[in-house]
Amino acid sequence: MMISLVAAFAIGTTIPDVVVRKTEGRVQLTVDGKAFPIKGVGLGNAPMSMLKEAGGNTIRTWGTDQTDKVIDEAERLGLKVIAGIWIQHANHMDYGNAAEVEKQKQAVLADVRRLKNRNSIIVWGIGNEMHGFGKPDPRVWKAVNDIIVEIKKIDSRPTMTVIAELGNDHLNFIKKDVPAVDIIGVNSYGGAFSLAERYRQAGGDKPIVLTEFGPLGPWEVPKTGWGAAQEHSSTEKADFYRRAQAEVEKHKDLFLGSCVFLWGDKQEATATWFGMFLPGGGRTASVDVMQEFWTGKPPKNRVPVVSKLSLPEGIVAGSSVRATLEARDPEGARLRVVWKLKQEAEKYGEGGFPEDKQPEFPQAIKASTPSSVTFEVPKSGAFRLFAYIYDDAGGAATINVPFFAGAR
Repeated sequence: MMISLVAAFAIGTTIPDVVVRKTEGRVQLTVDGKAFPIKGVGLGNAPMSMLKEAGGNTIRTWGTDQTDKVIDEAERLGLKVIAGIWIQHANHMDYGNAAEVEKQKQAVLADVRRLKNRNSIIVWGIGNEMHGFGKPDPRVWKAVNDIIVEIKKIDSRPTMTVIAELGNDHLNFIKKDVPAVDIIGVNSYGGAFSLAERYRQAGGDKPIVLTEFGPLGPWEVPKTGWGAAQEHSSTEKADFYRRAQAEVEKHKDLFLGSCVFLWGDKQEATATWFGMFLPGGGRTASVDVMQEFWTGKPPKNRVPVVSKLSLPEGIVAGSSVRATLEARDPEGARLRVVWKLKQEAEKYGEGGFPEDKQPEFPQAIKASTPSSVTFEVPKSGAFRLFAYIYDDAGGAATINVPFFAGAR
């Protein structure tokens, strides 16, 4: 038995016929009659051609300004787009102001009309975590449903709305106030490994996409005594990507696919926390993990493996410190290491909004080799020492250690 959840588009246009289907034991997205498991990434600054080469097939954007920038290239490469449409977060807009809510709706519909003839778009992504992180506001969800109802009058492609995890009763609000939506997107990091079970227990009854996943976030990892989040190395992070995607592959009765966060690099907590590439380039182990899922084959040349970055205890301002690194290349190639000393962020951001880069102290690096660095601590306070590790084939790894320098 097959149940069509989304009507096909009219014949005679270049717009793809995108349908969400529910068959015996699984859900499935089809594009022009062919199964299309979403092998996606969140848009970053890494080349989309590398996504194509790695076996990915979809770019997810958060706003139509991003879609405008990438859609021509996506179509040239044969990639598909989940066209994100930004919806103001509850703490940034008064959803009790009818005029503002209507203004937002009309702006969204104008974007849909403008983009509806682009054949790379397969899903309209209506909002990302716009519920905010405080007390739930049902008016947000009612506004989202009103937008989706109007979009369906313009275009037949599936709609999706995206939530941060399953807390704050998100699913019940969507079931009650957003009946028009076709797909639920869930951003989940540490919770991705149990998402399917928790989604069922929460009463989820629509197909889902794991719309953001990757390493444990700064809110999920242990903190130092001075409040610094302890970031995993890129080698350790690869296991989180692997376990999350395995959950998607295992539960095809729920998942239409996934979008990894983030295809590029981004300053969020640190310069290396969520990016699948290092700043300035160099793919990390997360790319290799996803390539193997997407194609069934590992890359011919694997990225470096990093094991440990060690610092002495009792560091004080003005002292000379030697740190040691343990890293290797699977193919035995010589590695190049770039060392960076940065000031720790005074406060981590929330919701993925832009963050300032932390001050860097290049003059503090006094001597370095691929396995060690000697640096001078410029002042007292909280810092982070980074090692960026590169092979000769585009592969990279990274590790950092936070430390606190006391007064001399």
